[in-house]
Amino acid sequence: MRTRRTWGALAVVALLAAACSTGGGQTAAPTQGATTPAPATQAATEAPATDAPATDAPATDAQATDAPATDAPATDAPSTPSGAIGPGEGALNLVIWAGYAERGAADPVYDWVTPFEEATGCIVSTTDMTDSNNGVSLMQSGEYDGISASGDATTRLIQGGYVAPVDTSIFQNYEQVFADLKDLPHNTVDGVNYGVPHGRGANILMYNPDVVTEAPTSWAPIWEDGANYAGKISIYDSSIFIADAALHLMATQPDLGITDPYQLTQEQFDAAIELLNGLAANEPLYWGLAADQIASYAAGDTVVGTSWQYQANVLEADGTPMTTVLPDEGSTGWSDTWMVSSTAAHPNCMLLWMDHMMSAEANALATIWFGEAPTSQAACDFAETISPGHCEIFHAQDSAYFEKVHYWATPQENCADDDHATTCVSQEDWVSAWTTIRGT
Repeated sequence: MRTRRTWGALAVVALLAAACSTGGGQTAAPTQGATTPAPATQAATEAPATDAPATDAPATDAQATDAPATDAPATDAPSTPSGAIGPGEGALNLVIWAGYAERGAADPVYDWVTPFEEATGCIVSTTDMTDSNNGVSLMQSGEYDGISASGDATTRLIQGGYVAPVDTSIFQNYEQVFADLKDLPHNTVDGVNYGVPHGRGANILMYNPDVVTEAPTSWAPIWEDGANYAGKISIYDSSIFIADAALHLMATQPDLGITDPYQLTQEQFDAAIELLNGLAANEPLYWGLAADQIASYAAGDTVVGTSWQYQANVLEADGTPMTTVLPDEGSTGWSDTWMVSSTAAHPNCMLLWMDHMMSAEANALATIWFGEAPTSQAACDFAETISPGHCEIFHAQDSAYFEKVHYWATPQENCADDDHATTCVSQEDWVSAWTTIRGT
């Protein structure tokens, strides 16, 4: 049952107010973040469109291109200054996953934007990205101050010089972030940080136990045993799902030598595509929005597939039996990063937002709402007062769990290593292959 609570982060608000005066007029009218329903660990009556890389976002003028990664490092991007963050400029223009900047429109409890605006004078405007490719394209326009980027976008943004390195010592709340969320390969280059963490989650196997009666411990139900559930398999509709096939091959065909499901040689990539073509023969139902997958399971149209804990929570709350497991092979997943544009018009407001999103209250509210693991013990402690058991459900403090999760990353022709003798299949080729598989 949802409980009422009072705003408990007055200390954080006071800190931000001291760091960022309201000087600098409120030049941008606020736009409301995407309205989503009740959070994942609460009973929900309405399925949201809060997909980690695919949302029901409004159309934008920026074309959703592949925005390929390049080998050029972002050496010209200015780093943030050491010391205290300067006064805010009065506005903040963000590219976000829907649900990452809520102001209480659907539920007044879940408002972490308004307190930020009141404390800093930085009026928040948001644009929802439809997927990581679209997010990169929007950032390339130079019109935004920052982005909540998944790992299959961060590398492209860094290499293209579209985001700036940050000095994490300027953030009051960075110290409390879990150690295993710091200095990750998808947002850190040669020891230089290009952002701060927002939240993380795993892509898990979800199944209806009334139909899949023998509890699976591997991903076999969607691969080798897929014929048993032909027409009722649920698959995430994105080229990044090729990595899920590669991950399964790491365990089932070790002779292929796959060590990173995102950096694949041509032989390894071809094997993954062959596995995906076998899956396609079983006529899976592809989903891009969490709401679509929830509806398909609730109707009995699908019974097993790749998912997030969020969907399982909503389905169970609505009375649909559902079980999830992190298979023995491990899984893919996401660890999202707040990044500041290298050409930000309001860089101080963006830095203040990044610090705010690591605060106990804001991070707890945001990760409960979306359905993912918070980034600190402090956020977990606050989450417990609103949604008891949230951090346990999403394994926030379970490092061993996340050691089995391969966070989304950008496929790179140079294999993301220093071995110049080996070439891997590029991001563009992943997208092309997926388009062929989907017949679109």
